[in-house]
Amino acid sequence: MHKSKYSLIKSSFGYSNSGESYKAIFYYFLPEFITALILYSLPYFVDCFFIAHLKSTEIYTISGVVDNVLNAFVKAAEGLSIGTVAIAGCYNGLKEYKNVGRSFVNSLWMSILIGGIISSALYFGGYWIYSFFNFTDEMIILGLPFLKIRSVSMFLMFIFFAFIGFFRSIKNTFIPMVLFAIGSVVFILFDYILIFGKFGFPQLGLQGSAVAYLIQYMVILFCAIVYVFYFSLHEKYEINFWSGISSWDEISTLLRVSFPIVIDKTIMACAYIWLSKMLSCMGPYALASFSVIKLMERMAFVPATAFSQVITFLISNDIGRKKWQDIHANIVKVLILASGMVAILLAIGSCYPREIINLIDQNKEFGSLAAAVFPALSILVFFDLLQLILSGALRGAFDVKTVMMTRVCVICFYFIPVSYGLSQLSIESDTLKFFLIYGSFFIGNALMSIVYIRKFSKRR
Repeated sequence: MHKSKYSLIKSSFGYSNSGESYKAIFYYFLPEFITALILYSLPYFVDCFFIAHLKSTEIYTISGVVDNVLNAFVKAAEGLSIGTVAIAGCYNGLKEYKNVGRSFVNSLWMSILIGGIISSALYFGGYWIYSFFNFTDEMIILGLPFLKIRSVSMFLMFIFFAFIGFFRSIKNTFIPMVLFAIGSVVFILFDYILIFGKFGFPQLGLQGSAVAYLIQYMVILFCAIVYVFYFSLHEKYEINFWSGISSWDEISTLLRVSFPIVIDKTIMACAYIWLSKMLSCMGPYALASFSVIKLMERMAFVPATAFSQVITFLISNDIGRKKWQDIHANIVKVLILASGMVAILLAIGSCYPREIINLIDQNKEFGSLAAAVFPALSILVFFDLLQLILSGALRGAFDVKTVMMTRVCVICFYFIPVSYGLSQLSIESDTLKFFLIYGSFFIGNALMSIVYIRKFSKRR
């Protein structure tokens, strides 16, 4: 047993030929990193930076909380899209092109239905959503128009992700990348123009950010539809958007395939929503601090996000041949690379927290709390990195059930009750209370990692 562990350590540092080389892993990582940075993290950072220049802590808090809430539904849309890839992709492999088109139309109408329900709930339930986070009446009045506009863009996003699922199911990954890139450029451009009122457009402030999201999804959804018709995909796959749902059995299959993925993806997003609720007991400055810390973590975590994609397809390529030594070596190598890159970024953030946070905290109101907490929390972030990489490895091993059940159990039976108990404690130091509540989330990630490690340790 000791010899086996020693061999694994040797292979992970390149002393044997087990697994991929570090050079090869980095080659796989680079495009995923660029995609994660440019298409996902950078637009969000730019948006926060623009909103911060409005010099209102209340406005920044509203933006951060709404982003947290909507992120859970983004994950749901992604889960449905993956279900579309699985079902339509199966038909495409069999060259049953008519069934590919039928599956796409079914998933499209299902996305319209689910997206419509969610968007309506967000549109009409804004008051109760803000009240859940203990917002004042003034902040609720300020935030309602923002959430209503974002809810409409959320509806378009569900439809758009149905198209993304269709493109990926026919093995066209280039067009989704192009569409996301177009969306990022459009969003950043209109975000700047509408928040600050440039080039003759009205200065909309916070609402300008919401309108920019709406324009983004209008543009990329229009481009997706045009692509389907311009390249005659509607003819090849016999796509008829007006045919409605043709098979409720297939809808049932779509939901059954998507459900574990939706739960897996949304449970972590919901944990952040609950975390916001627990921190809201400390007031709006604590929520603003949470938003800026989460932003800093998100930027530092980009390499880990990219590596989680890499480890998934590395494991999936080795699992069929049961090359366990290569699998274990690749996991360790990816963990080493991801930890090193994230550690550098977190170290920069920990050494210069005030300088970075002041880019967002223009009024110097909540930055002191965030700056005091971030260096300590950055150490616990590595538990999140560990669970992210290991969960990606389990997905590559086709063990999505373990990831889903582990996350649900830890969030529901550990994180929620523990964080709630900590929020009820009378602790004089806001810094300590903030750290304990936020830190309980990362301890939950450590518990998840223990389960994942034990799962892999049984496979040799």
